[in-house]
Amino acid sequence: MRSRVIGAALFGVGVLALVFAGGLAFVVAPQAERLPYDLERTQSVAEAPNARFMQITNGKAEVNQGTLRSTITVTPDTAETAKLDGPLDGDAVVWLVGQEVVRTDTKALISAYSTSLALDRKTGAAQQWDKQWLDTGSDRQRVNYSGQIYKFPFGTEKKTYEIFDRDISTTQPARFIKTEQINGLETYQFTQEIRDATQPLPADRLKLLVGQLVPGATTGRVSYSNTRTVWVEPATGQFIKVQEKQSKKLVGDNGQETVILDAVFTYTDDTIAGSADKAGSNRQLLQMVKLWGPLALAVIGLALVIVGLLMTLRRPRMATVGGSAPGPRRGSGRHTDTGPAEADPERQQKAGR
Repeated sequence: MRSRVIGAALFGVGVLALVFAGGLAFVVAPQAERLPYDLERTQSVAEAPNARFMQITNGKAEVNQGTLRSTITVTPDTAETAKLDGPLDGDAVVWLVGQEVVRTDTKALISAYSTSLALDRKTGAAQQWDKQWLDTGSDRQRVNYSGQIYKFPFGTEKKTYEIFDRDISTTQPARFIKTEQINGLETYQFTQEIRDATQPLPADRLKLLVGQLVPGATTGRVSYSNTRTVWVEPATGQFIKVQEKQSKKLVGDNGQETVILDAVFTYTDDTIAGSADKAGSNRQLLQMVKLWGPLALAVIGLALVIVGLLMTLRRPRMATVGGSAPGPRRGSGRHTDTGPAEADPERQQKAGR
């Protein structure tokens, strides 16, 4: 009886473990592969040594040379996220993103922008949202974001993705190149090539730049090229390293041109190390929730179910029926008389004959 009770208890615990295994794999894991609402504020820093760049001081434009530092700050906008409705409600988050580019020697601000956008919590791609905006320092403008910008999808694949480029306000394909180990993590390398695209500028600003930097020209355009390479940790979709080889030329209508940007921006070692540590921790958490946790619970649960069934179905031992007659009982309190037996006269008389 006792073994059946224990077996039933083990069976119940085993079934419960199997239920938890399924819950981890099919309920908790999909939720873990989503951008959280309470994302911490993050920063990434890239530097471009020996860069050529345009600097405008008090309305005067000139081309200088030095090291540039770009800092991108991402802050979750919980207030705007809470206001999302329709298809975005529950499936998107709003981020506030800002970038500043400064000279490392003088700390002078070279360029800056701030923007607000909605991202899909699973794919990390920009979503259509009527309140997104971009401010490059002159005024805040509406912008139609799409594609990947600051993150790749959870479960990034070895395929081509569209990356949005802010300078030309559109997406261009980023093709998978190879896998590469960075700080102990396997990453997927993607490269986007932009060649001789036109960067739109306000007419008054373009006229100012042409008049100062391209003598003899009355109008022109900014020719923009960029080779953008990103190294992505595939499980989390996080950027581990980013490098951009940027080139901008001010081309006048008289055929003359002036280089206004020639720089190779690369994540600093500290940014790479921090990104790798964070991505590694998040990857381990995802593996625990998706694989090892459910697997361990399933093995334990199955073992308990089997043991519980065996204990429940086992027959108890049967008592022995019949057998030999019981022998004399010991210690009954009655003592056997071991003294001499009484003599029989008749028997003695026969023996004397």
